[in-house]
Amino acid sequence: MKRFVLPLVASIAVTLVYADDKVTSTTTTTTTTGGGTITEYSPGSTFVVKETSGPVKYRYGKKVTYVTRSGKELSDEGVRTRIKVGAPVHVHYSTEGDDRVISRVDLDDD
Repeated sequence: MKRFVLPLVASIAVTLVYADDKVTSTTTTTTTTGGGTITEYSPGSTFVVKETSGPVKYRYGKKVTYVTRSGKELSDEGVRTRIKVGAPVHVHYSTEGDDRVISRVDLDDD
């Protein structure tokens, strides 16, 4: 009996010591919008919008989608020709620390 119980207790102890504790955490991302007129624009680096509260600087996210008022997604060529200083936009962003990170830009024209 001792020959059976001792290895069993040892294997349970080893299992408990090396048990993989799984901790699950949930991250909630809230998307907010801001709107105004583009005052500074340099693709991939600078995106500043003059809002009612003053100029707001945004940081680019991993993927930014540009969309017209009618819901049509702009091609790369459309972004190059239509997103420019003076264009009215609505910006969808999330906050990471003090940064506002853009995920979507709605151009206020078709």
